Amino acid sequence: MTLKISALLKAAGWLVNDKRVERIWRREGLKVPARQPKRGRLWDGDGSSLRLRPEHRNQVWSYDFVEARTHDGRKFRMLNVVDEFTRECLAIRVARKLKAVDVIDVLSDLFILRGVPSHIRSDNGPEFIAKSVQSWITGVGAKTAYIAPGSPWENGYVESFNARLRDELLNGEIFYTLKEAQIVIESWRRHYNTVRPHGSLGYRPPAPEVFMPAFTVWPAASAKLPVVERPTVH
Repeated sequence: MTLKISALLKAAGWLVNDKRVERIWRREGLKVPARQPKRGRLWDGDGSSLRLRPEHRNQVWSYDFVEARTHDGRKFRMLNVVDEFTRECLAIRVARKLKAVDVIDVLSDLFILRGVPSHIRSDNGPEFIAKSVQSWITGVGAKTAYIAPGSPWENGYVESFNARLRDELLNGEIFYTLKEAQIVIESWRRHYNTVRPHGSLGYRPPAPEVFMPAFTVWPAASAKLPVVERPTVH
């Protein structure tokens, strides 16, 4: 966590020392996440590995549900879709209820925008194993990769994202309306993708925005403009 804070400070122009940030972090009693236990690779009976690892963008997407509540106690759900290779959150659909048709709706929008991934990983929830979802995914040329029941670590990429979403936003935010939740969560998703440093990416954000300074564009543009001669005044 302290390395991510250091990366954010450096990106903002601060000259900071990582060790000093860590000392201040601990001195102020801020949260230091506990180390997670390591998990071994899963193997089938014939010696083949069961874990599907992404090797490039758009190869493996994973998706899952997260639940939260508005201030009046009513539940709402989030459907999170993550590119496992880039760690980019491709979409968060927020609604009171989400069903198989909503999964298809979100994925179809992403397929049009980004293309069809090779595999789509999910758990065995009813929305994901619905025949309509399976047949639709197969029909567009992707493959489904369902995790074993009771084994959330097999879907570790989206589970990790869900934990960050809950720790960094949901646990500290009060949503008075569903619309407010949709706007704030989408804003957080954009920040997560473009600004927030990610440890597994060398403390770079998954999809940083690229800004082109005006002075680097103007000469090329102005060179294409026609030259207009001023009339001579006698």
